[in-house]
Amino acid sequence: MANFIKWLGAGLGFAVGGPIGSVLGYVVGNFIEGFTASDVERAKAYRATSANTQSGDFEISLLLLSAVVIKADGNIDQRELSYVRLHFINMYGEQRANHAFKLFKGFIKNNNVSTRQVCLQIRQNMTHATRLQLLHFLFGIAKADGAVNEAEVNSIKTIAGYLYINQYDFESIKAMFYDSSESAYKILEINKSATNEEVKKAYRKMVKKYHPDKLQHLGEEHVKGAEDKFKQVQKAYEQIQKERGQF
Repeated sequence: MANFIKWLGAGLGFAVGGPIGSVLGYVVGNFIEGFTASDVERAKAYRATSANTQSGDFEISLLLLSAVVIKADGNIDQRELSYVRLHFINMYGEQRANHAFKLFKGFIKNNNVSTRQVCLQIRQNMTHATRLQLLHFLFGIAKADGAVNEAEVNSIKTIAGYLYINQYDFESIKAMFYDSSESAYKILEINKSATNEEVKKAYRKMVKKYHPDKLQHLGEEHVKGAEDKFKQVQKAYEQIQKERGQF
């Protein structure tokens, strides 16, 4: 239990306060056997003194929003749960992932989460690049059962709006999870009518927007996670070039 308390508190900045902190305390107190309110306070005592975004803040935010998306269609699919668990193991290692999954199951059971309030806290404390990474992961969860359904898209779109992620960025990340003739253009946030020069300009813009280095402050595990978006941009550009006979 002591290790869990240290994990819960260490590396958290803004997430221990506000709406996220309230949800965290509720879940720990009600869904994790053997924990009390005083244990939550002990966990807070371990947190870093900085209020800046840290890896733990991203982790808790990701768990909360993942739970919202998984419940969006009224069906908690085992493949989606496995996706979250596998990615947390890949990012953090098995021990830390096991701690995180305890919280995650509590978030799944809690129906009193205000998505808007949680997103407001995230928006106020996370960079745009970090919020885009959250969105990318949420689409990955939705696709884990083989298809992204309308309820899940609507849920993620609502979250994107609360996070101040505009329609172009939303459609760009969404297109990374669909196979269509227009996906490459949507990823680069342009139309098929764009000139070759406009395609190049869009590519350079998106490379800068999705560059993994923008997540350095969260730690190496998240830099690796951001590389998928970066590769999708490169793939989209190469596909358009090939279609236009530029190769």
